[in-house]
Amino acid sequence: MRRYVIKRLAQAAGVLWAAYTVSFLVLDYLPGDPVTAMASAGMDSGQVDPKQIAALRHEYGFDKPVLVQYAEYLGRAVRGDFGDSVSTGRPVTSTLADALPQTLQLTGAALLLAVLLGGGLAVLATYTAQRWLRQLLLSLPPLGVSVPTFWVGLLLVETFSFRLHWFPAFGNDGLKGLVLPALTLAVPTGAQVAQVLAKSLLTALDQAYVETARAKGANRWRVHLRHALRNASLPALTVVGLLVGQLIAGSVVVETVFSRDGLGRVTAAAVTAQDIPLVQGVVVFGALIFVTTNLVIDLVYPLLDPRIVVASDRRAALA
Repeated sequence: MRRYVIKRLAQAAGVLWAAYTVSFLVLDYLPGDPVTAMASAGMDSGQVDPKQIAALRHEYGFDKPVLVQYAEYLGRAVRGDFGDSVSTGRPVTSTLADALPQTLQLTGAALLLAVLLGGGLAVLATYTAQRWLRQLLLSLPPLGVSVPTFWVGLLLVETFSFRLHWFPAFGNDGLKGLVLPALTLAVPTGAQVAQVLAKSLLTALDQAYVETARAKGANRWRVHLRHALRNASLPALTVVGLLVGQLIAGSVVVETVFSRDGLGRVTAAAVTAQDIPLVQGVVVFGALIFVTTNLVIDLVYPLLDPRIVVASDRRAALA
């Protein structure tokens, strides 16, 4: 188990390094100059003092060779220092710390709703004995996956805000203001969870161990939840880990639609202003949340199926 954990930690560190490196290279080769944009804010580009631009470029380290910039920024990033925002002058970590709680609240609520709704739909669809009901329920996940996130958000706002007046349409107004944005993110995510879990459950219910449990006198509900669901949940857990990144990316659209403060709006503003330090900080924080979630899921796997650790050790021995 120790070797398994160390291997997963090393993989997580590699993902973080790759995310930082790719974002650095992409941002470095983008056209435009953030320092010039910052210095010329509110005035014509011809009125900008070249000495002021040179001083700002030196202050932010943009006058150094690319490899030197990369080494210096990476060394500071390892210590948790991503520098100062070019557009606001505030430390990147402070800007992210102010915006991150709202985004984590939104994505956490959306993930919980997605697991509950998607998992409940999959269990109900595979448990019911009514063929027509099963087909109807199994047809819902593909529909949920195909619907654009922004369309779901606009539909929810039109129905529950403008018509029924149950929830606010915009802003960060406590729990009531969280319901519609979380549902908007949860619908396509929960649909993907339902698709994978339903398929895994149908496969598991045809296995020999399920027939053995039935032969021993286990009732239908016990066979479905205790025997089939435990083995069928492994693929769904993998999908949940991957969907965390999708939820973080989707928060950019949802926070814009619902005018919520959070990491999504910070990202949109940073990309528009070509704020390289802030964009890199957002990328690394997003990657950190993604790898942490997947690391937790990887550590849960052996609890559900101890054979995973044994198989990992065998592959390591053969290598």
